[in-house]
Amino acid sequence: MNEAHVHLATNHLPIIIPFIALVVLLIGMFSKSDAVKRTAFFLFILGAISTFPAFESGEEAEEIVEHMAGVSHDLIHEHEEKAELFMVFSYLLGALSLVGLWANWKKKKFANIVSYITILFSVVVLYVAKETGTTGGEIRHPEIRSTFKKAVEKNGEKEHED
Repeated sequence: MNEAHVHLATNHLPIIIPFIALVVLLIGMFSKSDAVKRTAFFLFILGAISTFPAFESGEEAEEIVEHMAGVSHDLIHEHEEKAELFMVFSYLLGALSLVGLWANWKKKKFANIVSYITILFSVVVLYVAKETGTTGGEIRHPEIRSTFKKAVEKNGEKEHED
């Protein structure tokens, strides 16, 4: 298993885990269950931790794929830039979740406020995660690039003109 394989195996975790945590936190808020809220905060922290191997393996994965035919350095660079932003946001969400976990555990008056802030911030983080994942996928999957659809439509018009 090389670093590209490690990256492919780990890069979905920091996207999927916070999504699941958001659902769990919403359930905890609606059911008013502190145990469910704490589970959500723990999942957000786990998602932040999972960002580390995904990001670190990305550097080595870049070295492997950047010389492959059909791989654009510009796409790799764009993905790397988005991944750096996502990493910071993911770690901030993890830190916020530590505060939320502590506040909920200690039954602080502001615990619900932290929960609402976590919900809002997690939506932002998930948007950045989606952007990061999409730019990563575009490196080896031209069919998901916006330019691919335009090229297919243009080629389809040419075929019908004949």
